[in-house]
Amino acid sequence: MSGKKKSPPPARKRILILDDHPMMREGLAQLIGNEADLCVCGEAENANEAMDQINALKPDLLLADITLPGKNGLELIKDLQALQPGLAVLVISMHDESLYTERVLRAGGRGYIMKQEGGRKLMLAIRQVLSGQIYVSEKMSAKILETFSGRRGNAGGSPVQSLTDREFEVFQLIGEGKATKEIAAKLCLSAKTVEVHRLNIKRKLGLQTAAELIRHAVRWIEAQSAGASQA
Repeated sequence: MSGKKKSPPPARKRILILDDHPMMREGLAQLIGNEADLCVCGEAENANEAMDQINALKPDLLLADITLPGKNGLELIKDLQALQPGLAVLVISMHDESLYTERVLRAGGRGYIMKQEGGRKLMLAIRQVLSGQIYVSEKMSAKILETFSGRRGNAGGSPVQSLTDREFEVFQLIGEGKATKEIAAKLCLSAKTVEVHRLNIKRKLGLQTAAELIRHAVRWIEAQSAGASQA
């Protein structure tokens, strides 16, 4: 009997989950664990822990939230581009994709999916990113193509989208009620640098005073929270 030896099944792709909510990590791990070609090799709750796990576990993909304690997801993606350029990063977030998708792609991420999309879409996104492609929703794909083809200027979007990643981060912290010194400490910047960012944000958003900036930022944060809770 000369039966051919069956070739072993391909190794499962290894995924590291980065999210500061334990229940979210557990839910994602269960979803991924049900797939024959995927497995979770580790979990992390902040950027520093994720970096340690990446160095130790060598995952094929980092599935990361963007809002994290300490260093945020965008900054981590930029660091990974320098330190682990081969690692694919897929962002999964509750935040509106229109605000973050292009920022994530510019930083070096390979895709963006919102948490309310559900398990089937998430598995599609994971496999698409692991195959070397970019994953974004159809709506965002059309928007990005319009932007690159020059058919849509900034006029159609929110002025907040014109902020740089760092300005956007400062704007969010202002909306959370943080003072300049607190923002400087959190972002490891000088107070003077934060003040420069505040001036640039006011100019880009057409605001005149510090009080107007705070009110605008607080209202924006409240609107984002309301949108997330309705999703």
